[in-house]
Amino acid sequence: MEKSCRIVVDTNILVAATRNRHGPSFALMQLVRTRRVLMCCSPALFLEYEDVLQRPDQRAASALSVNDVDAILNELAALLEPVLTHYQWRPQLRDPADEMVLEAAANARVGALVTYNLRDFIPAKRFGIQVLTPEQAFKYFDLAIPRI
Repeated sequence: MEKSCRIVVDTNILVAATRNRHGPSFALMQLVRTRRVLMCCSPALFLEYEDVLQRPDQRAASALSVNDVDAILNELAALLEPVLTHYQWRPQLRDPADEMVLEAAANARVGALVTYNLRDFIPAKRFGIQVLTPEQAFKYFDLAIPRI
């Protein structure tokens, strides 16, 4: 059975991608940008992306302006497959703020949830969702790391 190259991305992956253009998170987001990987996202999760990426401390760490972040979010919004969370299974996770990430992944029936907080998403396996770091996602989906 072929693995679906559909993912939900935890906010920490976007944060890492904006802070390091040579890291695996940025490389994964380039595959989303070139449509080799389909990223799924709920409205609630997208609002979290916006909130976190627009924080002054995050913008300072990433050296991005408000306009830069808006441009990134606009491009991302055009690439995403929207996910409506018809079902909620709360509580499943230790951190209530992570519930929307799991709900987006479960409702979208993605191949993987990509995060740096693997331990926080152990319950995702109950839903048949692989929980992977960006590096693991490249291996799991047999993806070539793009040249940056």
